Amino acid sequence: MEREAVTDSQTGTGNADGPRPPLIELEHVSRRYAIGAVEVRALEDASLEIAEGEFVVVLGPSGSGKTTLLNLIGALDTPTGGRIRVAGRDVTGATRAELFALRRHTVSFIFQSFNLFPGLTALENVEFGADVAGRSDPRALAREVLDTVGLGERTRHFPHELSGGEQQRVAIARALATGNPILLADEPTGELDFRTGVQILELLHRQTHDAGRAVLIVTHNREISRMADRVIELSSGHIVADGPPAGGRAAISQLRW
Repeated sequence: MEREAVTDSQTGTGNADGPRPPLIELEHVSRRYAIGAVEVRALEDASLEIAEGEFVVVLGPSGSGKTTLLNLIGALDTPTGGRIRVAGRDVTGATRAELFALRRHTVSFIFQSFNLFPGLTALENVEFGADVAGRSDPRALAREVLDTVGLGERTRHFPHELSGGEQQRVAIARALATGNPILLADEPTGELDFRTGVQILELLHRQTHDAGRAVLIVTHNREISRMADRVIELSSGHIVADGPPAGGRAAISQLRW
């Protein structure tokens, strides 16, 4: 389906030279799999483009295809039809080594379950992300990023010694430390209280303006979609809407849930 027009004031990505080239391109992408004799259509004929600096919310109920879409973009899954390009590279038929390189240097995930290493401190968890991505001086970078997310005094703490909100901020810091241009977040506020959830959203939103990253948040929480530059709605594996939030973009301070 056609995407509604989004103005520069809504996305903050436009400029005098025209729109920026897309970081993510999907052309008629489908993902089907079989459960016994039953064919499940997790995603069907999805086409979209996402540019750097866009803050995008992918909205829909459970089973609508949100996580499937995220996993396809992040090369954790492969499509059964269509074509996917990420940062100018066609990943549809990429080799395992090429997909591994994409996840190291282009795409970073932020999972609802945090996925921190329990035997590593906050500093070591973030340092691991920076080291895998090949960043120079990963320990110094990890300290810097943890300070940015407000955890400069918690670097020596292990995950079990941190609150849920602090663990999520460590997970975000690890993603930021990679320096990758695409951040994919799967229900990043799903297990958090409202106050902590807002702090997480503020951190993610700053990445589009401060670092020019493309940020995609998957959620079933329609209230979060009000702060997006763009909302992609899914239903039964189909994109049913793609455009700015109804009524215009809201400030984070206006959100309530």
